[in-house]
Amino acid sequence: MPDFFNPFSGMVPDRKLTKEELIRVVRLDVAGELEAIHGYMAHADATDNELAKAVLTDIADEERVHVGELLRLLSILTGDEDEFYKKGTLEVDTMAGKLGAAGAAAPAAKEESTIGALKTSKEA
Repeated sequence: MPDFFNPFSGMVPDRKLTKEELIRVVRLDVAGELEAIHGYMAHADATDNELAKAVLTDIADEERVHVGELLRLLSILTGDEDEFYKKGTLEVDTMAGKLGAAGAAAPAAKEESTIGALKTSKEA
């Protein structure tokens, strides 16, 4: 489980962050959001109270939006972050394709089937 040391816990530094420090802080913030998602979903899974489950899941989904915001900020700050994400996505898609894993990405040129297309293919 990530346990990053936060040098700014409870205080603001006496100077502005350097770009490199800001990048590290944003990475720490992403980890915090992911940890929050994990906690909210664990709590939602641990109860039969439908209201609590709905509220906790909704909050977890809001944290997922925060992750997206922070990852976009990180991409802008670093200038090359998206290249690493794309490389990682392609690596997993390649492995999934070799294993025939469910949910493996289809080749880019192939169109996604619609409900109508699925009905038509079953009738054929």
